[in-house]
Formats: sequence, structure tokens, C-alpha cells
Amino acid sequence: MIMSREAPPFLKQAGRILNSGQARTLLLTGNIHDLFFKKDQDQEDYVSLLPFLLHHWDVPDFILIIHELNGPIRLFHLQHSALMKRAWIEWRTGMSDEEMAIQRMLNKGQLQSGGDSVGDAFDHHMHKAVGNPTLALELMRQMCLCSRSKHNGKAILRQNLIILIEGADLLLPESPMSQLSDVDRQRVAICQDWFSDQGFLRSDDSVIMLAESRSLIHHRIANLPYLLESEIPSPDEETRKHFISWFNRHLNDGEELKLWSTQSQLATLTAGLSLQALLQLLKGAAHAREKLQPAEVVAKVESFIQNQLGDSVVEFKKPEHHLNDVVGFRKLKAFLTQELIPRFRIQGKAALPGAAVCGPIGSGKTFIFEAVASELDMVVLVLKNLRSQWFGQTDVIFERLRRVLEALSKVLIFVDEADTQFGAIGTNAHETERRLTGKIQAMMSDPRLRGRVFWLLITARIHQLSPDLRRPGRVGDLIIPVLDPDNEDRAAFINWMLKPIIGQRLAQESIHSLTLQLANYSAAALASLRSELIATKLLKKADFLSLEEILEVVNDHLPAAIESTRRYQTLQALIHCSRRSLLPDPNVTDDQRAMWESEVKQMESNGMH
Repeated sequence: MIMSREAPPFLKQAGRILNSGQARTLLLTGNIHDLFFKKDQDQEDYVSLLPFLLHHWDVPDFILIIHELNGPIRLFHLQHSALMKRAWIEWRTGMSDEEMAIQRMLNKGQLQSGGDSVGDAFDHHMHKAVGNPTLALELMRQMCLCSRSKHNGKAILRQNLIILIEGADLLLPESPMSQLSDVDRQRVAICQDWFSDQGFLRSDDSVIMLAESRSLIHHRIANLPYLLESEIPSPDEETRKHFISWFNRHLNDGEELKLWSTQSQLATLTAGLSLQALLQLLKGAAHAREKLQPAEVVAKVESFIQNQLGDSVVEFKKPEHHLNDVVGFRKLKAFLTQELIPRFRIQGKAALPGAAVCGPIGSGKTFIFEAVASELDMVVLVLKNLRSQWFGQTDVIFERLRRVLEALSKVLIFVDEADTQFGAIGTNAHETERRLTGKIQAMMSDPRLRGRVFWLLITARIHQLSPDLRRPGRVGDLIIPVLDPDNEDRAAFINWMLKPIIGQRLAQESIHSLTLQLANYSAAALASLRSELIATKLLKKADFLSLEEILEVVNDHLPAAIESTRRYQTLQALIHCSRRSLLPDPNVTDDQRAMWESEVKQMESNGMH
């Protein structure tokens, strides 16, 4: 199979696989519903995948056969239809055209009806295959048998076949065999027999199937060692740039594409869009004859990605608070400003793949790192749920996510409650759970994504996060504990809590007394108490509360009965912390760390997990 120079990498890979004979069955996956650049002499156009493949694979000595959903089995060239029919008749009757003509003369035309009946049967099968994919698959399988048959030592059909099958995931849906319908089961059996046939494997015929994901194909076919895959990636920046230029050159009379900046900047900002989605954006802008603004582009990108992955899978994070709005945590904020944020902004080997944030529930982890997200000049995606209730869909969701991440120039993946999002990979874990966690781990340490995709995993149960996620090279490079405020940080919280409800600054003795009384309160508990104090002030219609009134509310307030759980989570955060400088006491000894571990084991023996 000859491959043109302008062919994209995925098509060259497909050509190498088929030309080398590595496989006779190929699956094209990924961005199969997009537009692709086709140049024919002086004409340039962007077309869908099927016409694009036909353009590149319409080469001498090959017959192109196309099966489209709910359509006929179509031969790309009319003369190839006649060749295929003639070969079919010779294969079925065992006689060439010349032999059949001689027999007609000798038998006075008695064989005329026999030859015609075989030809009529072929036409009948072709007609019946419309809307009957089971018959269509069997007919194409027999075409391959016909193609490699010989008569009198010569091949019946000189040309080789290239069969393109659209919507393979609908023809061969992934599902347990017991849940398949009879016709679905029959199609799986036809393809398994076809693709595993040694005669077919040693022939020069090829079958190319189109499906978004290998995971959508029935596992009996998808797991065949004879089936190889070539993935079509999302368009990169150069592709988007070329498309924008092509669109601008081919605008209709009276239309004009106005941009707030250059086409290059538009190409950069549209990272993550398919060319189909980009075409919609450009058409709208050209029709409006108004300057396309960055906000419109960002909105389109966000809408497209959420539609691709689903609202239940991801959402875009747009926190409105910054680190300056975070009360207390002086040492942690200094670390975030001086090290974490700069290392998320740089590229190359010095960039962090991500970080894990741990600490007891209510310590302020999410609030603080939402502020970090707002400080970063990059797309922030909140990962909500990668799992699907539908059979095989979890793998598809992950593959869509991976293609989106590979297309974006820089993105921060924000995962709250990460221990529930990513499970274990042990023998007790479900197969889907193990596979998902394994793929996430591989993506975190993928060198191609380093400096472009950053992971921020937040959990109160760092010990329940897979050890493979916590290792160096992934988020284990930096595990940050967020602990309850103490000393000056706690005093800052007390002042913040009291500021809206007192008329003047309390005496230091009063603050000290309150600090002692609220010594076991978490950041979330102090925030809750602050809301209650403000509500009390409003209910009393007072300008401020006296110290006695404040103490009355404080004394009436009972913290949640979760102290032992929070102590256990605090110890786990201390044990898993990856930097001494982030611990309350950077000079902690090995003996102290051993005491933490001993206390954890004691609590676990009492049923704490």
C-alpha cells in the first residue's frame, strides 16, 4: 500500500502495519469523528475520516470496499464492482469467462442460466446486505475467500482488497456473551472466524474497522492478537493553526473572520477542541462579523470538553479566592508561593508531576488548594468520577480524558476525595478498578505529559491512596500535610472569627482565653463558629457582641464527635509527609516518627481505618 507524503502520523503507522504484514485487521480509534485535511491537485478541503481514508488508500492494485452503517456494501470504483462480480462467478462456478463461453457453445447455452444465476445471487446478496450488517459481514468475509482463491494456478482476482467497516462498535458491541442478542452473537462469531483464518492472515487483503475505542468492541474481537490499533489523536496546535488559515481563505463573500489577536494565538487558546468544534466557533464568529474574544473561545473549549467527558466526570474550576484570602497557614502559604506554584509553572524535568495534599477532615485542604488553583495561569479540571455503571464505559471515559489532556498545553487536574476516586490495584480490587488506577498511574509518570499535566490529589485518608500513586515520580514527589492551626496561626483564626462581631480589638488576655477554649477546633469548625456568631449578632440586631455574649455562644457550641478519626488522619498525614520543612517540627526525630506509627497501629487494632 503506497502512502502519500502528506499523510498524518496515524495513517503512516497504519500503512506500515498493513504493508509489513504485521496484521491484516486494523482498528482506527480515537478522534474518528473529526475533520481531516485532503489535498487533491489544486483543491484543498477538510473532510470526514472515511473520505479521507479513501483518498489516501485509492491506489493501484487495490479494490476499496466500504461498509457504512445502514448503507450498502459499496465498491469505490464502478469498474471494481464488475471485477468483483466476475471473480465471484468464477469462484462459485469454477470456470473463467473463456471456459464458460466455450461450454455455452458446446452445450447450446445451457450454462447461460447457471452463470447468470450466480451473478444474480451476488447482486441479490449485495442488495439484501443493506440494513443487514450480519449478512454484510458474512458477504465481505466470503469476498476475501474469493479474493485469495485460484483457478488453473492463477489468482481469480489480481487486485487485493481493502475493506473499510464503519461503526465497528455498533456492529460488535462489548457486552457479556449471555447478554448479546442472537444476531450480535452471530456477528462476533463471523468476525472471529474471519480475522483468525490463517488463509486470511497470510493474504494481502486488509480489513480496517473504525471505532472510538477498542474498549467498545466486543472483547472476543478486541483481544485477538491479530488485531492491531492505530489511534487518531486530537488536533495539535499546528493542525488547528492550519485549519484556521484554511477557513479564513475559504470564507464566502461578505464574511470576515475578525480576531482579538493573531491566528496563532487563537490556535493556542483552542487547545482541546476538535476541528469540528473549531469550525462551529469560526462560523459563528464569521457570521456575526464581530471580533472573536478570548472569553468566547474559553467558553467553547470548556463546553466541548464537558460534553465529551460528561458533566458527571469533570468540571472546570474557577475559584474566586486567592492565597491572600486564606487565614493563617503562614509557613504553608510561603511554601506554596515560593516552591509549589513556580514548579507547576515551569516545564521540563524540573516540573512536578503533581502533589498529594493530606490532613484531617476540616483542616482546610480544599479551600487552600482551590486558592492555589486560582493563582495558576492554566486550565483547572476537577475530576469528579471516572467510573461508569455501563459495561466497558469506564475505559472509554478514561481514553477520552487522556486525549483531552494530551491536547491541552497546560492543565491542572484537581481531585478532591482522591482515595475514593482512585482505588487499589490489589487482588481484592475489581478488575475495572485495577485497570483504571493502573492507567492513571501510567499517565502521571508519562514523560510526554511532564510539565504539561499536573495532578493535585486531596484526601483525608492518604494511607488509602494506592502506594503506586504515592511513589516518587508521581504525586509521591510532594506530599503536603495540612494540619490544624496552632500558635500564631490559631490566633490569626481567632481574630478573623471575631472581626465581624466586635466593635474593637479584644484584649490579649481575652484572645488567649478564647484560644485555649478553642484549642481543639479545626479550621472548618472555627469557620462554622464564626458563621454562628455573625448570625447571633444579626438576630440580636446589634452592632457588635460583647465578650460575654461571644463566650455564651462558644460555650454552647459542641464540636463534632470525630476527634479520634481526626487524630488518626493527622498521624497519617505526619507519617506520609515528604518534606521535613512542612512538619510542625522540622527537627523531628526517628523516635518520634516511630511513636506516630505505633499510635497508628494501636488505633487500627481498635478498629480505626
